[in-house]
Amino acid sequence: MPTVEFEDATGERTTVECAAGATLRDALLAADLPVHNGPRLVSCHGHGSCGTCAVAVDGRVEPPAPAGRERVRLSVPPHDPGSGLRLACQVTVEDDLLVRKRSGFWGHHATDGDTGAGGEADGRQD
Repeated sequence: MPTVEFEDATGERTTVECAAGATLRDALLAADLPVHNGPRLVSCHGHGSCGTCAVAVDGRVEPPAPAGRERVRLSVPPHDPGSGLRLACQVTVEDDLLVRKRSGFWGHHATDGDTGAGGEADGRQD
């Protein structure tokens, strides 16, 4: 059973187990972890269109589909396709992962020195 270590925007970490093949969003919600930035009412409920569940993922996961919803949504500001962020609703958990939730309404702001999964630390402030 894979484990997901979740780090929120304050640096607090929680580890949860989930079934292999579960979506990351569902695993985090089942553990009552704050996967969405902002109120859940503005979320797309896992359809990959709102971008509020953007997280940095360290670990082995499938890349986003070349023309899929995730890649399209992460190319629309305030997201940046080069940030290395993933949408938790589009990631399937198959192995142990470290997931970092960033600050900002869209979860796109990196803290100093945090580059997430290959992204650049942007140091911007809300």
